[in-house]
Amino acid sequence: MADRVTVIGWDGSPLTAAARAALGAATLVAGAAHHLALPEVPAGAERIRLGSVALAARRIAAHRGTAVVLADGDPGFFGVVRTLRAPEFGLEVEVVPAVSSVAAAFARAGMPWDDAHVVVAHPRTLRRAVNVCRAHGKVAVLTSPGAGPAELGLLLEGVHRTFVICEELGTEHERVTVVTSDKAADHTWRDPNVVIVIGGPVGAGEPTGWIAGRDPSVGPRGWSLPAAAYGGELGEGEREPLRISQLARLGPHLGDLVWDIGCGSGAFATEAARAGAAVIAVDSDPAACARTESAARRHGVPLQIVHGTAPQVLENLPEPDVVRVGGGGAAVVSAVADRRPQRIVTHAATRDAAELIGRNLAEHGYQVECALLQSVELDTRAWTEKERSVAFLLSGVLPARSG
Repeated sequence: MADRVTVIGWDGSPLTAAARAALGAATLVAGAAHHLALPEVPAGAERIRLGSVALAARRIAAHRGTAVVLADGDPGFFGVVRTLRAPEFGLEVEVVPAVSSVAAAFARAGMPWDDAHVVVAHPRTLRRAVNVCRAHGKVAVLTSPGAGPAELGLLLEGVHRTFVICEELGTEHERVTVVTSDKAADHTWRDPNVVIVIGGPVGAGEPTGWIAGRDPSVGPRGWSLPAAAYGGELGEGEREPLRISQLARLGPHLGDLVWDIGCGSGAFATEAARAGAAVIAVDSDPAACARTESAARRHGVPLQIVHGTAPQVLENLPEPDVVRVGGGGAAVVSAVADRRPQRIVTHAATRDAAELIGRNLAEHGYQVECALLQSVELDTRAWTEKERSVAFLLSGVLPARSG
């Protein structure tokens, strides 16, 4: 095992005395090409071009001597420190941090970032990173080859965002470019880069909050809001007890894309967005689309609203994680199940309709649950019945993805 392992963050600034001392004593240095070209790297040290951090960690673990790992930005923030400290390598490291690339990017943009979400985009996580950009007004994306500004822009089709793209921060080739998301795919971008994604309801002039990212105390409490919050009377499929049960079964959260098919007043779509998910609300009725847009604006959440008839309109939508089918019956449920979301929830007014939908979900490989929900609203002045609602609630979960 290496006698000593020091991880040095590099942001383009002159190295600190501690970093220079560690490099001067190193017998092995790992880093990217521009790190290994630094004049402080000892001429006689073994050099490892840092591609796979896990492979480098194995080499370091087998090395007899003093090792240094150079990394861009703060190596403890989505950086190499986590991998180097993994139990299988047995390495104890000392860290000399630098300004993180996210902090540097916001500094170049002249923007505060305590209200930003920070996500990492690899090819395997790109879709979830894009969903965060759909759902939130200020997001920093740490990109990677194959999951860069062009790919972000392509997957954000239909959602307008502004990209501040910071390439090769801290180097002589540093460049900061501002483009709209639909233009990002028209360029070739240099790695490494950080993308600041701006759009939706951003309160730049609001006072400082108490927590980084989204303040969970903003907005009213509760999973759902009363009908009055959506302009009064709601349809049968949108009433509060059913809506709460649908939300509970889908469990939309940050990084998810939710489809709300038959969005009606926008109650479910708005509440899924309040949970942090990205939401596409679909309805064939222009008035329903307008009501949904108004509800989202009133409650300060971003939604993408698509006017069209399901199932045809669903063909060109991006892949969902969870779906609420508020209208369309078994035909729409079948089309949704063909897209293999993790969870589907819907309702039916009769047992025959519920059985048909349940069989349909089961034939598509979903585990099906059905409950008969009955709610009675009482007038508490006289404790008399005001309104009664009865519906069959159906949910389907893909067994292999039930987490």
